[in-house]
Amino acid sequence: MNDIYSKLIKCLESVRAKTDFVPKVAIVLGSGLGDYANDIRVVCEIDYHDIEGFPVSTVPGHAGKFIFGYVGEVPVVCMKGRVHYYEGYPISDVVLPTRLMKLMGAEILFLTNASGGLNPEFNAGDFMMLTDHVSVFAPNPLIGANIDELGTRFPDMTHVYDEDLRNIIEETAKENNIKLQKGVYAQLTGPSFESPAEIRLLRTLGVDAVGMSTVVEAIVANHMGMKICCISCVCNLAAGMTENPLTHEEVQAAANEAAPKFKKLLTESVKRFI
Repeated sequence: MNDIYSKLIKCLESVRAKTDFVPKVAIVLGSGLGDYANDIRVVCEIDYHDIEGFPVSTVPGHAGKFIFGYVGEVPVVCMKGRVHYYEGYPISDVVLPTRLMKLMGAEILFLTNASGGLNPEFNAGDFMMLTDHVSVFAPNPLIGANIDELGTRFPDMTHVYDEDLRNIIEETAKENNIKLQKGVYAQLTGPSFESPAEIRLLRTLGVDAVGMSTVVEAIVANHMGMKICCISCVCNLAAGMTENPLTHEEVQAAANEAAPKFKKLLTESVKRFI
């Protein structure tokens, strides 16, 4: 058995020894959404440390546990804290949680993140719904022997972000008077923020927002046949767009300020997914 798949199955067995809860929607909570679990009807929690072989987040603002419960009547699993490639984990570990949630039963993946805005029409605190992504700056998590149990060798990437889910999110935003931008997101490895020259390059490529997560998770979810959507909180304007230096504290503060609307949009959208 493929070593990556073997590790994944061991993690699944470890989770199933603690709960038989079957989620329909998997939610990855980015910066500023860590306390979203307070808004769901929690059935159980599993600390990442209690899952054999599971990677543990080391980033401030990212706790480390799965939350199982209900948003309305929809069974969900929330990742309270994600793992980033820049923390030093192999890319297979970075995407292991996404694959694990699919094996738990999740059919839909709702990704969230904090990003830097490249589009001059964006402001700090805006929400951007992903319509596409650029993945060439982060290692592709499907490199290596294909895991046939999970998906095909050469998955199509034409429609990664599900149009039906995007329509639901857009309608929900309108009904709740929440401004929602749309655009293309790029994942770079981090942990350094991008240089002004890199931002100019990304803008030339048609990128609207940039961050250090999400794309690799979307790739493996697409590989496994999940329906995917993502909302990014644009927490600052990227390097070279303003005179100000970039800090993690600034990102965290902007994400925290936007969190109430972010939670509202997330909750009301998920209720309509199933």
